Amino acid sequence: MTAVDRESMEYDVVIVGAGPAGLAAAIRLKQLDPDLSVVVLEKGSEVGAHILSGAVLDPAGLDALIPDWRDRGAPITTEVSDDRFYLLGKGGRMKIPNWPMPGFMK
Repeated sequence: MTAVDRESMEYDVVIVGAGPAGLAAAIRLKQLDPDLSVVVLEKGSEVGAHILSGAVLDPAGLDALIPDWRDRGAPITTEVSDDRFYLLGKGGRMKIPNWPMPGFMK
């Protein structure tokens, strides 16, 4: 059998998946130790390629991780002004009142 010569790189931390949790972990690790070598592996063609919906974002996580994210020009500019919840079915939609919804959905 012929030996295959493969290229390799060494890292202190390898994070699989560039979703919100993976990216937050990588950012936090670099904040704690800038000399740490961290790599994020993503199977999609680009970061966010597998995110189905990013329409609603609670900025509390960003505030804790990167307190000055607003000043840095993050492209998050529209605030939620109204909530509507519907139960969808074959016959159409039925509005669900907001009051029974859990706090994180308000």
